[in-house]
Amino acid sequence: MKSQMLKTIGLLAGTAAIALYPAAAMAAPISEEQAAALLSKLNQLEREVADLKAQLGDVQQNQQLSTSAIAATDAKIAATEAKLDQQQPAKIGWKGAPEIKGEGGWSFKPRGRILVDAGTVKAPNSIVDPGLGFANEARRIRLGVSGSMPGGFGYKLEADFADNEVELTDAFLTYDNGGLTVTLGQHNNFQSLEELSSSNDTSFIERAAFTDAFGFQRQLGISAQYAVSDLLFQAGVFTDNIGDLGSDENDSIGFDLRAVAMPKFGDVQTHFGASYHYKDLGDAITSGRYRQRPTVHFTDTHFIDTGNISNAESETSYGLEAALIAGRFHAAGETHWLKLNRSGNLADPTFFGGSVEAGFFLTDDSRGYKEGMFKEVKVSNPVGDGGLGAWQINVRYDRLDLVDAGFVGGTQDAYQASLIWTPIDYVRFLLSYSKIDYSNAAILAAGSGDYNVDVVAGRFQISF
Repeated sequence: MKSQMLKTIGLLAGTAAIALYPAAAMAAPISEEQAAALLSKLNQLEREVADLKAQLGDVQQNQQLSTSAIAATDAKIAATEAKLDQQQPAKIGWKGAPEIKGEGGWSFKPRGRILVDAGTVKAPNSIVDPGLGFANEARRIRLGVSGSMPGGFGYKLEADFADNEVELTDAFLTYDNGGLTVTLGQHNNFQSLEELSSSNDTSFIERAAFTDAFGFQRQLGISAQYAVSDLLFQAGVFTDNIGDLGSDENDSIGFDLRAVAMPKFGDVQTHFGASYHYKDLGDAITSGRYRQRPTVHFTDTHFIDTGNISNAESETSYGLEAALIAGRFHAAGETHWLKLNRSGNLADPTFFGGSVEAGFFLTDDSRGYKEGMFKEVKVSNPVGDGGLGAWQINVRYDRLDLVDAGFVGGTQDAYQASLIWTPIDYVRFLLSYSKIDYSNAAILAAGSGDYNVDVVAGRFQISF
């Protein structure tokens, strides 16, 4: 634009020079009218040149303003890009369900599991009980969320919807600082390897009999866990299950201690643990009762049962546990003793439970382990990728003895085998068989408490 105007001014000046040249060359006198006309033309040319100069100034000023505006805009864009570069976008991973991780340590993950069981319990024909024969149930249907927060905090909330009822299972807040973890809320106390390992990852459809008979369950409390090297120390103070709050059975208080050594020798993971527990049953408890189902949950039949034991004041129990994982092979064993403390000079019975199991993968897989607990199997050759999934066989001997100090609740000796197929991560199919020997059972068969029961059961499971 500027160069064009300069050319225009030059053209006008040239035109004026050409117009004046003949008059100068002729040097002849001109009339007043001619002089006035020539002066008028010169004045017009001067005005046009002035206008062109003004327009040129406006163009130069506009160019400077445009350059300044462009520079300011560029600075704003650069600042915005720098701010965006500093912000980390949310990352979405996959652990059976989406896991969202945001800036500053925030994370969020939906959780859930569906465990559906079916099977049959066969007892002597002389026993007539509605819990015998074929049955099925949705053993667990859970939904929840878990995640982390800035500052080392975390959370978990999960509820179970099985049996058309809503039961809060986990509801707690955690704080992690190095090897220390503090947990506040409804969560598992520290009672045994079998109990602390998730039901998603057990070798059999149900845990060892003593865990249920002795009332192991999540409770409301505060606990601390400290891990250093191959050692793990856990302690907590607990009251009742959150579902019992507001009832007459919510004034108990207990203390739990557990220590675990988990050294690894090459590829062999070992586990050695011990636990101690004390629970004041509270003023509302006037009796204790211990009983157990026949290795499955879909029946309400309890072949061994102490009945109510009066004047119960507290429980004291302790357990020992050991395990190892060596490639495809694993083994585990636990023992647990529970003493019921009664008021006055009444007898204090001590009951016993324990189990030992071994398992072997037919495929190139191994049982998982982390922080003193068995964990899920990571399938090496899943179905869909040309593999067969993970195939595992297990055997277990499980004993529960509820006979002591004059109380005859019976003994249960279960000989079990299971086959587990994990086609892909987070999906499992289980098939189990149990041959159970009863002695002094609470339910009599033809007048005798000594007999056998056979249990066949299967499970479909998905978890995330």
